[in-house]
Amino acid sequence: MATRIIDLAEVRMQRTGVPQEPVSIAFAPTTSERFHFWLGASGQRYVHTVYSLIDCPAVPAANYLLVRRDASGICHALAVGRVSEDAPSLNLARIRQLGASLGATEVHVHLLAGNPRQGKLIEFDLKSGLLGETGVPGSHVRH
Repeated sequence: MATRIIDLAEVRMQRTGVPQEPVSIAFAPTTSERFHFWLGASGQRYVHTVYSLIDCPAVPAANYLLVRRDASGICHALAVGRVSEDAPSLNLARIRQLGASLGATEVHVHLLAGNPRQGKLIEFDLKSGLLGETGVPGSHVRH
């Protein structure tokens, strides 16, 4: 019995005559894109580690932003939040579920809150600075 491997992109090109570009799902940031600073309403800058929504690891209690990066590379904050479950996998599941429902492509994670109270203050500062009073993303997102 012989085995044959079929390259579906090649077969599609033979049928349609149009070459298929490989689809890249994962975001692999360069070193300069691995970290992103977000500015809160207080003027405080918060460093975040950048992950694609798919490649984000399980996270302990942390602050996060759900982000859509446009074709020109500009980040648009879609949501600001905080996860505080003891199970990092549950935190990740909540982030991914919300991110998928909003159309986010990236998760920016801030792990430097010293305690839950400080995490709440950071969340409020970032929400106020990035999303304003309405809680809806606007064009005033600062990087």
